[in-house]
Amino acid sequence: MRIVLCYPVQPRHLEQIQATVPDAEVIDAGQARVAEELPRADVLCGHVKVPVPWDEVVAAGRLRWIQSSAAGLDHCLVPQVVDSPILVTSASGVLADQVAEHTMMLLGALHRNMTTFFRAQQQREFIRRPTRDLHHSTVGIVGFGGVGRRLAELLAPYRVRILATDYFPVERPDWVEQLLPPERLEDILPQLDTLVLCAPLTEQTRGMVNSRLLERLRPGAFLVNVARGPLVVEEDLVAALESGHLAGAALDVTPEEPPRPESPLWQAPNLILTPHVAGQSAWRIDRMTDLFCENLKRFLAGRPLINLVDKRLGFPRPEHRTYEAWRREQESG
Repeated sequence: MRIVLCYPVQPRHLEQIQATVPDAEVIDAGQARVAEELPRADVLCGHVKVPVPWDEVVAAGRLRWIQSSAAGLDHCLVPQVVDSPILVTSASGVLADQVAEHTMMLLGALHRNMTTFFRAQQQREFIRRPTRDLHHSTVGIVGFGGVGRRLAELLAPYRVRILATDYFPVERPDWVEQLLPPERLEDILPQLDTLVLCAPLTEQTRGMVNSRLLERLRPGAFLVNVARGPLVVEEDLVAALESGHLAGAALDVTPEEPPRPESPLWQAPNLILTPHVAGQSAWRIDRMTDLFCENLKRFLAGRPLINLVDKRLGFPRPEHRTYEAWRREQESG
């Protein structure tokens, strides 16, 4: 077996993977060599950020499984892979804690008007300005997978009213008032003080936040995107901010990364930009490697894989979103 890696592993992670499959050849290709190595790989683990000859890879007939090191799968769910027998598993849940934590930071910064206070500090101004309350507000969450569910847990103590949508609107927690299918999103928009995007990037979600959707939001609402940049139409978001219809927005992801120098995002009013860092944490790679090694054991034994993706949908079905259950089992001993 030839295993190609393109996520930022350290020597201890390589040793852990090699110990799981002693007879395998484990190649730390990184982004620099993944395109070269992939046609001769049996297994890929990582997040491909460079062009890959997918036609060649699929035609070679060797690659059997892709373990994404990200919850988003647009980097590998190209048509060639979707139409092939290659299995794909996601990292859904692995990054949920840190992405939800980052989202809470962005929500706090928007509601407490931190952009204004940061600018005032630079001008040596010490003037009280208006702020808003996250407590008792209404928050909409689009995409109720690992990140969306963890965010709802963190929001619950703030006594917010939570309305969520998901392709599979099942297993609604008590602290979520409504969990609805995607086609009901426009029905809840006028009720929202904040809309948070946690959905995967698919053909159905690309460009979903456009002028028509933004106009349905309550005037003075906030938008937060910690999912994928292309969910949002850039010029429509900027227009909503400039008109004042949106009171503010926070993006950890942008339609183009980094935004081009002339992008209007840089100067848009009341917009917070962070450079796609929501998934960062000191233990992210440790947990990703733990998941990969567990799935390696299952793959070799022919057992069900954690977070097996429905390639036509672009994400796991509920019965395959099994990372959290497996993690809790590991932590409980």
